[in-house]
Amino acid sequence: MEGAGVKIVRTLGNGGLRMDPFLMLDELRMPANEATAGFPSHPHRGFETCSIVLTGEIEHEDSVGNRGVIGPGDVQWMTAGRGIVHSEMPKSRDGELHGFQLWVNLPAKDKMVKPWYQDVRASAFPTVGEAGAEVRVLAGEVDDAKGPIKLRNPGTLLHVQLQPGSSWRHALPREWNGFVYVYEGSGLVGDERAKAQHAYLFAKDGSDVVFRADENHPLKFLLAFGKPINEPIVQYGPFVMNTEAEIQQAFFDYRSGHFQNPKDDVWAEA
Repeated sequence: MEGAGVKIVRTLGNGGLRMDPFLMLDELRMPANEATAGFPSHPHRGFETCSIVLTGEIEHEDSVGNRGVIGPGDVQWMTAGRGIVHSEMPKSRDGELHGFQLWVNLPAKDKMVKPWYQDVRASAFPTVGEAGAEVRVLAGEVDDAKGPIKLRNPGTLLHVQLQPGSSWRHALPREWNGFVYVYEGSGLVGDERAKAQHAYLFAKDGSDVVFRADENHPLKFLLAFGKPINEPIVQYGPFVMNTEAEIQQAFFDYRSGHFQNPKDDVWAEA
């Protein structure tokens, strides 16, 4: 449990397990009527976060002046870049909040870019797939459908729902790292049995993988691939940089108020 009253299932990021460029994946649940639930103000530097909402609404606010709400099916992609302080809190206490947060690393050349957001509504995501298979393309391209989220590092992010007994085949990009996270149902990922709250990693051989739901259960999952950055990673909490010195500088800048006062720019524009 992290934040304030937030129940988390963490797969990537546990015990130092990462899959370049992916740093962490959490499934988040905030029970209804939890007055303290949420993520109060906290800083980030050097990477990107992707928040995906299944049910409920999240209200976000940050030190750059952004404020908004994302709801069911919406996605927020935040580039923390050189530094940002933000909060993410449930808009209503009456219903459960269920979703995901994925942390994605930035290459060294982009770690100090200006922070920015992409708030994308559910209706903006194209859907592909055969009968019984719904594939929402959040980022990247599948079957000529392009996701609206713009990535600094090449990658693909899909939200897939298979009805009981249905299947879907997807070609895995060669030399990219990838994983699938099953959040509901059961079935097969390739030849491996798949069950909820488990992640499955892929080889970088460019082969096809068949995802198949059991006859009596759906199979719902996130599928992500990314081009490895292949750079040193030094992480301390919400800061992800390339060296210890850069981490120390991040703490200094945060404590000096530079994250909270973006108009007093001490960094060159990027």
